[in-house]
Amino acid sequence: MALFNRKVYLYGLLILFGTAFVRSDSDDEGVTVETVEEEEQYRSPQINPKNVYLAEHFDDEAAFKRKWVKSEAKKQGVDENIAKYDGKWEIQAPSRRILKDDLGLVLTTEAKHAAISALLDKPFEFKDKPFVVQYEVTMQEGQNCGGAYIKLLSRGTNTKADLRKFHDQTAYTIMFGPDKCGNDNKLHFIFRHQNPKNGTIEEKHSKKPSQRLDDIYKDKEPHLYTLIVRPDNTFSILVDSKEVNAGSLLEDFTPPVNPPEEIDDPNDKKPEEWDEREKIVDPSATKPDDWDEEAPAQIVDPNAVKPDGWLDDEPEMIPDPDAKKPTDWDDDMDGEWEAPLIDNPACAAAPGCGPWSPPLIPNPNYKGVWRAPLIPNPNYRGKWSPRRIPNPHYFKDDNPFKMTPIHAVGFELWSMSPMLLFDNLIITDDPAVAEEWAQLTYAVKRAKISSESQTLWGRLLRATNYKPGLWAMYAVYCAIPVSIYIAYLVKRAREESLVESVLRWAGARPWLAGAGALAAFALLAAAAYWCCGPAPHEPEMEYKKTDAMTEDDPHQSDTEEQPAEARQKPSKANLEGPEPEVDSPPDRSDDQEPLVDSTEKPQIDTEGAGDGQRKRKPRKE
Repeated sequence: MALFNRKVYLYGLLILFGTAFVRSDSDDEGVTVETVEEEEQYRSPQINPKNVYLAEHFDDEAAFKRKWVKSEAKKQGVDENIAKYDGKWEIQAPSRRILKDDLGLVLTTEAKHAAISALLDKPFEFKDKPFVVQYEVTMQEGQNCGGAYIKLLSRGTNTKADLRKFHDQTAYTIMFGPDKCGNDNKLHFIFRHQNPKNGTIEEKHSKKPSQRLDDIYKDKEPHLYTLIVRPDNTFSILVDSKEVNAGSLLEDFTPPVNPPEEIDDPNDKKPEEWDEREKIVDPSATKPDDWDEEAPAQIVDPNAVKPDGWLDDEPEMIPDPDAKKPTDWDDDMDGEWEAPLIDNPACAAAPGCGPWSPPLIPNPNYKGVWRAPLIPNPNYRGKWSPRRIPNPHYFKDDNPFKMTPIHAVGFELWSMSPMLLFDNLIITDDPAVAEEWAQLTYAVKRAKISSESQTLWGRLLRATNYKPGLWAMYAVYCAIPVSIYIAYLVKRAREESLVESVLRWAGARPWLAGAGALAAFALLAAAAYWCCGPAPHEPEMEYKKTDAMTEDDPHQSDTEEQPAEARQKPSKANLEGPEPEVDSPPDRSDDQEPLVDSTEKPQIDTEGAGDGQRKRKPRKE
């Protein structure tokens, strides 16, 4: 028996330690697990600069510092103590390293305004070639509330001195990219259109994407955003090289580019004698003489008879005869004690107990309040509407593609989630060039992510939400009791061999050995569930609204107004405001350098406080 216990205990130890370091699943057959993986070779992408206005991979920190400029301006319209753009930008490797030596621009702070920008290698003129902007975003900590969009700055931002003044009201031509707060998420495409008649500028917002894009804010993986605007006034938006939105600049934006030819006359007023009532109460109708408005709706049933056996003298409830006054009851403090009431057992077999009264029935003579009938209104003139007049501000712009030239690009953001990573930004006039750039950058990352998902290490990373530190904590936690026991064995080994000590200890305490094995397995199971169990999902809020029409009461007085309430869904901030438009661009600075294959890290001011949720509304100048 002792030898059997020793064998059971040794097998338990082997299974215990094997389980701690090896994880096998039934569906892993045929999958080769590599214990040592070679680092993926990565080279910064190179692209022909012929059709490129900016190409930035953020891998060269020295080049980045020469090119990109952190804003020194202050946000307008907010308190002085939170107006400073003090969000911190750094060139860093992703927290989940996919490719060796691949770096990105990271907004490391949260709840702070942050702005950084760079001049294009050459201005983009909207003439006969498409405009293409493409970049990657990795929301490494997810996104609770904030934007990750890009601004293409208009002419007038021509020097590095102008870049240092970059703020929320700096003129931009296009704004593009993801934005989320709570359950409200958007993929912005906004362009600023200049009225050819009076020179005012108004934001035009694209329609919503054709599919939901919730996962891009949760999965913490890199995503590729591409915008193509063509000279024929069409546009396409792609996410991860798949089209999610497309349309026309003339038809799919709010407000529309071209205003209506006619508008309601603002000076036209409804005449006082205008009667919009389709029906009115018949003034000649009178209440019939036999109409009794005082008759009750219900009366006592005259044909009702008390059932036989009805116990008039028996109450429905009686004091519980078995109840006893509690021993700690104090009449002075608690009052006179009364037994609780229970159903009268005498009423159980009877039709009823207590005083009997006949039931009520509908009154056949009940008519209710009399109202006069409705008749067609002889003075009805229909619903009034103001007359239409030619729109004095009407114009027709058949080619809104010809926007204000773009001279710079920048990020001007506010986010409640830190560690937003931007990478592989390119601006070109050829979609094929952008696709080639994506194949050199984003496609390589996706291929590496896909290959990792087939390995044991990749599954472990996903199980720990790409935080292997959880497994390290688990290993340390399990190593503590093991280390204590090993120390005990070492001490006993001075007197006898390790094998003899283990066998003797297990033989003397088989129940304790079994309990220890069970406890170890329980700890392993609990830790595995904690690390690998299902992740909690964000609750989704539902918004309910009632669009049903209700019928008007034709007898209501014309002087009575029905209260009307309209709730406007609050929109999320974008920190945009009115800004002057500069029509004539000054000369570009001589210190501008090409952006192809360059990156740089600015000096960051980390002092500053965060602010609350921002609000965004269309801007009209």
